[in-house]
Amino acid sequence: MTPTLFIFAKAPMLGKVKTRLAADTGHVHARRIYRAMTAKILREMQDPRWQTVLYVTPDNHITESFGGLWPHNMLRFAQRGGGLSARSARIFAEKGPVITIGTDIPSMKRRDIAAGFRALKRHDAVVGPAADGGFWLLGLNAPARPDLFEDIRWSHAETRADMCAAIKGTTALLRTREDVDDAASYGRFKASRVSP
Repeated sequence: MTPTLFIFAKAPMLGKVKTRLAADTGHVHARRIYRAMTAKILREMQDPRWQTVLYVTPDNHITESFGGLWPHNMLRFAQRGGGLSARSARIFAEKGPVITIGTDIPSMKRRDIAAGFRALKRHDAVVGPAADGGFWLLGLNAPARPDLFEDIRWSHAETRADMCAAIKGTTALLRTREDVDDAASYGRFKASRVSP
């Protein structure tokens, strides 16, 4: 099967994206940053070596492009509600190899995804650790067990540890990266790179 990359994406609606960042910068600026980060990720992640799928929420925005932010030619699936465990389980019910990412790490490159798919040739899973204890990339080379995501503590310092323990197979780790979630992490990103 063709490797598939799913990108979790929220419709860029004022007050609904980057809410922790908005607490410091305001909703308008936070949405501008979100749009820039999303645009960069979507441009960077299209590659003929894998199929790229936009995994959209809210579902009723699946056909919109938001001024070209979401490419018309990119396949889209609706997240269909539920918590992050349910939404992740739907993706990983697919035949592998499958990788998921979000749009919180604008420094992510196509080579990171390629490294993930290469790792899945030798391992059951691949995880890209996030500095906050979560992960920025998750990949499996075969359909997930139905219970894989049941006991994951999301948005927690132990999220990655929970995920790695639940996998019960060989897991490759990629390099650690930092999510851009709040003013402090955005400031560090700006200091290290060109601002989105």
